[in-house]
Amino acid sequence: MGLLLVVACGAAALWATRGGESGPLAGRPRVTDTRAGLSYGVPDGWKHDPAKDRDLIDAFSSQITRIPGTDHGTDHGAAATTGATVLAGRAGRPVSRADLRRTTEAAARSNAEFFFPDRPATLEDSHTTTVDGRPAHTAVLRVTGDTGGRLEMTLLTAPGGRTSFLLGVVTGEPDPALVEDLQDVLASTTVD
Repeated sequence: MGLLLVVACGAAALWATRGGESGPLAGRPRVTDTRAGLSYGVPDGWKHDPAKDRDLIDAFSSQITRIPGTDHGTDHGAAATTGATVLAGRAGRPVSRADLRRTTEAAARSNAEFFFPDRPATLEDSHTTTVDGRPAHTAVLRVTGDTGGRLEMTLLTAPGGRTSFLLGVVTGEPDPALVEDLQDVLASTTVD
């Protein structure tokens, strides 16, 4: 009987925290991206426009943006040229757990070339993580050049053999508060 009570309490605790109901983005609006199979929180000062999701290139299925100087909230002290976007999507092919690091780093470099053409990007961090209990890997690139930039790519394996991703892009010199927002979005992400 005691074991059943412990299991029931554990299940209740898991259910209560699923869907981003705890953590820094608890109570904030969420984006549910059915194509990527992900749901993630929208930080204060960020905006999700479902109409703009339909205009994304095929690689991406949803996005949230943070542009300082708009009426979305405080600017976190970011420079006027700093903006940030988080994009989500489903990877073109399944990626095995053993290949997560290599594939994540390659995808991060490819996205850096797309978003920051002709600007050098160096790998700043690469680490294993989990997203909603699923195996994942994050690669962080620092972009140098005229205004700087940062790119964070997290690739995760989802049920059914599919692979999804979150991509955080900061243009301009990365403000620590914007970087924290990117990390909060990742921490709030659930796999649907």
